[in-house]
Amino acid sequence: MTKYHINRRKFIGQASCMAVGGTTFLSSLLNLKAMNAMSISNSSVLACNDYKALVCLFNSGGLDAFNMLLPTTSSEYNTYAATRSNQSIPLADILPINTLNTPGRTFGLHPSMNNMQSLFNSGDIAFISNIGALVAPMTKQEYYDEAVTAPLGLFSHSDQQMHWQTGFAHARAAAGWGGRIADLLTSCNTNPNISMAMSLSGTNLFETGNNSVEFTLSPYGPVGINDDNDSWWYNTLRKTNITNMLDATYMNVFEQTYKNTTKSARVGNAQISTALTNAPSFNGIFSGTYLSDSFKMVAKIIASQASLGMNRQIFFIDYGGWDHHDNLLQNQQVMLNEVDNAIGEFHTALSSINKLSAVTTFSLSEFSRTLTSNGNGTDHAWGSNVFVMGGAVNGQKIYGEYPTLQLNGPLEVGGGVLIPTTAAEEYFSEIAMWFGVPNSNLLDLYPNLGNFYSIGNGNPIGFLNI
Repeated sequence: MTKYHINRRKFIGQASCMAVGGTTFLSSLLNLKAMNAMSISNSSVLACNDYKALVCLFNSGGLDAFNMLLPTTSSEYNTYAATRSNQSIPLADILPINTLNTPGRTFGLHPSMNNMQSLFNSGDIAFISNIGALVAPMTKQEYYDEAVTAPLGLFSHSDQQMHWQTGFAHARAAAGWGGRIADLLTSCNTNPNISMAMSLSGTNLFETGNNSVEFTLSPYGPVGINDDNDSWWYNTLRKTNITNMLDATYMNVFEQTYKNTTKSARVGNAQISTALTNAPSFNGIFSGTYLSDSFKMVAKIIASQASLGMNRQIFFIDYGGWDHHDNLLQNQQVMLNEVDNAIGEFHTALSSINKLSAVTTFSLSEFSRTLTSNGNGTDHAWGSNVFVMGGAVNGQKIYGEYPTLQLNGPLEVGGGVLIPTTAAEEYFSEIAMWFGVPNSNLLDLYPNLGNFYSIGNGNPIGFLNI
């Protein structure tokens, strides 16, 4: 038995905040916000008796995506190398991929991405090229003339991160497209204590809906009230007081809502903790980095979805640090290797629990970086490349239009910045459609989508089997 030593002064100090459980409790409450949207039911939502999950990997900071997916055809590589100068990857180091839809053109991946090379060649990964925030299609001349509205706050980290997470390139918004999807599909899940949206990276805009909020986990499990299940008399007394507070009824509507949210979060935390004790351990699969452990936790939650009463889940992982104004090549080598390992390990874990076709993993980043070097790195740009992985992916293809990387080319507007040719909203909407969002709700989610895609006319891009 562990002995606890506490003096009178310390006891009085701790007891004074017993009623609210201390600052750790308040912090956990903010992190474990439970959704309050269970009363909303959208009659147009498609049947969701199956299980599907979205896993968003947000590469915040601006991933230099034209060193992730590279041209290897002789003439195109020479242009790439001339434009990128001392930030280019040697041709001999690029990992070749076998694309099915780029006749006469060849491509490869960064040397650190051997797992994703294999997954691409086996058909479980696709890339979407030269994608970015757009309000409407735009030519180079229209950009110069300001004849077409450009995304608000172009080249700004905060604004572009907001656009990629909200789907609103024309305005600043307080709700993300992942959260708004959770609002629409909340009736798919039967558990009122655990949000459809789960974050491994704390509070985020992507999963903030009008009625839904994320349930936050660490890569090592749910973050509950400290010592909530500890048997020491002091913690037992504190737990009893907190329970009494949560069982009470309050006349003030804000107090009652606050209480209900806290109580639901506490119950959800216990449910997840119990489920995780029965989840697969995935021993020997994951490599133990923070990113790898985040994907491992997602895999465990997915494996536990039936016991948690979840038919739809949305996960968010933010892997930041891509703002490589300096030391681009060295930093990318390390960070892309971590991404590559985590994606490969997650694929293995999903396959082992027969969930690969039920899970779509996709990448976001606020922008790519300038094709030109600033001497030791690259700066903020616009058009980018992203990837999507899963059993439902029409893989081994590069979608969109991989651009010429020539300076003064048809899409290069100066400083190595490329105008995107595929709108991020097209990417988002195809993911939403696969997840079960009806066509009738697409324009509510993505107001500018109609400028690029005719609703109901097949897939916006084609990278998913819907």
